[in-house]
Amino acid sequence: MQARELTFDQFEAEADRLGLELPIEQTRGWSDYEETVPGRTFWGCVAIADGDETLGVAAFTDYETHGYHYLRSHHGPVWVRELTEDEEREALVALRDFVSERDRKVVFVRLAVEHELDVTHATLSMMPYDTTVVIDLTGGDEQILARMKGRGRRDVRKAMRETPATYADETDLASKSFSEYYDVMRETSERDGFVPAPIEDYENTLRCLGPEHCRVFAGRVDGRVITWTMATISGRHAVRYYGASRSGKQRALATDGLIYFECCTLGRMGCVDYDQMGIGSEAFPDLMTLNTFKTKFSKEVRHVAPDRDLPVRERYYKSLLAGKKVLDKIRG
Repeated sequence: MQARELTFDQFEAEADRLGLELPIEQTRGWSDYEETVPGRTFWGCVAIADGDETLGVAAFTDYETHGYHYLRSHHGPVWVRELTEDEEREALVALRDFVSERDRKVVFVRLAVEHELDVTHATLSMMPYDTTVVIDLTGGDEQILARMKGRGRRDVRKAMRETPATYADETDLASKSFSEYYDVMRETSERDGFVPAPIEDYENTLRCLGPEHCRVFAGRVDGRVITWTMATISGRHAVRYYGASRSGKQRALATDGLIYFECCTLGRMGCVDYDQMGIGSEAFPDLMTLNTFKTKFSKEVRHVAPDRDLPVRERYYKSLLAGKKVLDKIRG
């Protein structure tokens, strides 16, 4: 197998020729957004082929962190067909060799890998997932509700009866000023124990993707935002990328109602499914806390290839692993 470089125009044309539906992270708009984040630079696009047969394509961003560089391809490569374990290994070796020859500063490549291959390693940082929940948006509002699990239908109906929240597509408002929505994200982070991205990340996502590919939905009570979602759209597929909600007893019900509103609105916009992103599994149990909430909206739990690291500079990567072990031991 061999890997060859493509311009972004060639990458898009090849994906179109092969009939591939690119995830949002493999689009030009996402690449534009990534370049607004300090330390990230568009690196290039690649096609991987076996002789005359193109097997897949991928777009990569260079991430510079802690004095070294690695490449990231979110939800890439996008394959034409399912590869066998041997085919995927051979394809990644070809990619590794191509990256090594083109850019000696790259230490590893982080990408979606279906099989647990000996040429890859569990991610050095971040928490990957191999399972997601997908909501079917076809058939109209009633069908969307009918396909939910029983507790999902119950909670949505309860939200519609009991919460005073009103829901709307607020993409235009959020594009003009994101401060009100970011205030809700700060409250969410304090409650749930994480550090939110800077407000500029959300603003740049909206700006770079544009309203055709990024929408903000919100629920308000007495004119105040208490819950919101940022959804991305690529082709006919939507993803619930970010969400935040204020604390208080109305929070859960309002968010249930908002998700149903999002589903109905995205369905009317022509989307056929709505990915809720990762949940926990046997391989990644740390995400199990997400399962109860997300799975109530759909019976469809789908497997996805999780992120793994493909070392390019083996010795350097091993030194990073050793350093991580020391840090983990210090942190307990």
